[in-house]
Amino acid sequence: MAGETTARRRPTGRRAGDSGTRDAILDAALALFAEHGYDGASLRAIAGAAGVDPALVRHFFGDKETLFATAVADRTTIPLQVLSQLGGDPSSAGRALTTAYLRVWEDPGTRPVVLALVRSATASPRAAEMLRDTLMSRAADQPGMTPERLRHIALAAAHLFGVAVARHVLKARPIADLTVEELVDEVAPTIQRYLTGTHRGPDL
Repeated sequence: MAGETTARRRPTGRRAGDSGTRDAILDAALALFAEHGYDGASLRAIAGAAGVDPALVRHFFGDKETLFATAVADRTTIPLQVLSQLGGDPSSAGRALTTAYLRVWEDPGTRPVVLALVRSATASPRAAEMLRDTLMSRAADQPGMTPERLRHIALAAAHLFGVAVARHVLKARPIADLTVEELVDEVAPTIQRYLTGTHRGPDL
């Protein structure tokens, strides 16, 4: 995606449609956030990749923090895709959640998005705050959510996040060498225990 956007020539005037301009900016923003992280992707570079004047980026989004938050909200259905796995059979929710989450990282179409989220959140406290608020609010809005269930989901998410970073960012072996199916087999039982609250063991 980044290669395609940087190949465009910047037009001298406004695009014909505001929605097309906005979409181009958001697509370019996600590509550059994925490649350079939150702090490394400037508004000017994003404008260049989108083929628009930098003033148009500010016209639509104001500043980089707002652009990042909008890109996460508008260009990712990933949290909802993953959270939807919690609505099925509780006895298999751990495996369903683990499979859905890890496949998001494996899919070439969504991997740049999650890499953008990780790199941006680890580089900028402000970006991390916005991302955390966005994801937790979506989780809290799920039907039947309680504080205890939300805590269990947060623990499961933290575990899955660590596994994904080890595999795709650190490329730590042997985690990076496992197939997705093998990794799911290893991780899913622990995620199931988080979701059911049995990870704490019996009361002493």
